Amino acid sequence: MSEAWIPSAGELAGFRKAQRLAYDCAEAISAEMKPGMTERHVAARMKEYLLDHGADDCFHEPFAWFGDRTAFRGLIAVKQLGGFNPAFYPGLRRLEENMPFILDCAPTIQGCTADIGYCGVIGHNAILDRLMDDLIEYRQLILEQVKARRPLAEISRAVDALCAKHGYDPRHKAYPFETLAHRIEKLRDDGKKSHLKIANFGVRNISELLRDKIRGAREGWNPIWNSSDASQHVPTPGLWAVEPHLGFRDVGAKWEELLVVTDSDAFWLDDDVPHVRRWAQRGLWKQAA
Repeated sequence: MSEAWIPSAGELAGFRKAQRLAYDCAEAISAEMKPGMTERHVAARMKEYLLDHGADDCFHEPFAWFGDRTAFRGLIAVKQLGGFNPAFYPGLRRLEENMPFILDCAPTIQGCTADIGYCGVIGHNAILDRLMDDLIEYRQLILEQVKARRPLAEISRAVDALCAKHGYDPRHKAYPFETLAHRIEKLRDDGKKSHLKIANFGVRNISELLRDKIRGAREGWNPIWNSSDASQHVPTPGLWAVEPHLGFRDVGAKWEELLVVTDSDAFWLDDDVPHVRRWAQRGLWKQAA
């Protein structure tokens, strides 16, 4: 196993800042969302917010999904290229009352990248409430099993088994390479205010992921955490953007946040995140913590 990078306390503060910016963005833009807005409009507003508040790069530019697209039911049937379906990009779907939505953004600030997922509704959606409540179990399960040093592929399969128990579809399997989580690496802070992007993905972050893929293949670990044999290894130290995504009928829900893994332990980068605050408000977090 590789002597993988473990972020220092100072570096973790930088990643925490990036993650809080990402969630601040999602909460601020969701507060201004109204019926009739399109996914593209909302994603563009998120991009503006991030740039206005200090983001200088990204893992990917913001995504927004409305309605059945939150469960990836309405995606155009196109052949995936390298595991990626272009129909994931924000489209012209318009928001309606009581329609679920998911916002996903991944800003970089001075070399520190976050990748978050945030879901909500304008109005009320009982299925979304149920999914969001149940997502607490996935956060607990993943942390417990990483701390126990279970192989990543087995943890991914345990997440799928919990989905089956709940009667949900594991919609993270619709992501490129059926990704439950992916590595995040520290980038060099070169002082620039903008960086090259290709197909809405930041070249520097994707290049690091590709380097991890090559290095991991040589050393026996996978920077893409999924249920495949390539992930059948103990948790690799470093930062992982974890994103369990549940689907039930035409409603999807997820959270995504950074998990810190060391040689012998693991912890979520920050418990002051919207989904944890929501669980606390609903009386779920206290009994789970």
